[in-house]
Amino acid sequence: MPIVLCRVDDRLVHGQVVVGWGRPLNLNRIVLVDEEVRQSPWEQELYRMAAPAEIAMDFVNAVEAAPRLHAWESGRERVLVLVGTIGTAAELLRRAPGELRRLNLGGIHAGPGRRERLRYLYLSDDELAQLERMAERGLEVSAQDVPTSRPVALKDLG
Repeated sequence: MPIVLCRVDDRLVHGQVVVGWGRPLNLNRIVLVDEEVRQSPWEQELYRMAAPAEIAMDFVNAVEAAPRLHAWESGRERVLVLVGTIGTAAELLRRAPGELRRLNLGGIHAGPGRRERLRYLYLSDDELAQLERMAERGLEVSAQDVPTSRPVALKDLG
């Protein structure tokens, strides 16, 4: 089974990801790609508690994840690759060109230099430009907070 979703969500593993996306996608595994969480057993345990026991979890950084993307894509499990930042998604794409096909922008909250693009999505102009460069490399980028809402194309976020 493929990587069924690659999502940017700055809250990482939480109810909307586990229940909102996990159940409809029938996930077997969540791969959380984040350097800080990779180094923190305490945070890993918190995120494990947020997911049902039947969903396996991996905690890796982008360097570790990139060479494994192909195996996850061609394996038997239904996998969600979850990153907290657009920068991490860009690093995965740079380290494993062509291995990611789609990127879902989920909850990205307000921060310095960011402005509201959708009620759940705040991006700076630099982040938007970074996403546009990723799309030029063949990545399909859209925003969608939950599976039942309509995806919003990257071109409509500017």
